[in-house]
Amino acid sequence: MSAADFVLVLHFFYVLFVVGSLPIIWLGAWLKCSFIRNPWFRYGHLAAILLVVAESVLGIVCPLTVWENTLRQVETDGSFIQFWLHRILFYNVSEGLLTSIYISFAALVAMTFKWVPPRRH
Repeated sequence: MSAADFVLVLHFFYVLFVVGSLPIIWLGAWLKCSFIRNPWFRYGHLAAILLVVAESVLGIVCPLTVWENTLRQVETDGSFIQFWLHRILFYNVSEGLLTSIYISFAALVAMTFKWVPPRRH
């Protein structure tokens, strides 16, 4: 795996954490699982989506995207990982639409704090 592929995989897992944690929290609340109330998990999740929103509102390109693109300038071969993860992560839509989606998702994450509050054990 190339360095650029490693950064792309890291980016994918960051997105998976941000997007995947919300349904896991809701499902965990419904199943009465205690791990979804862990403050480290919950505040980490909130911080992760707020970072995405801040980057989008301020017009900052994600550092992981910049890092991968810098590495790809040196590497010319397209790998299997690069092909599929790029298709999953990157869309050709307006920045305004993406910002609206990010803000809406962050609002859902914040509202989930009210509906399913984190608790210390």
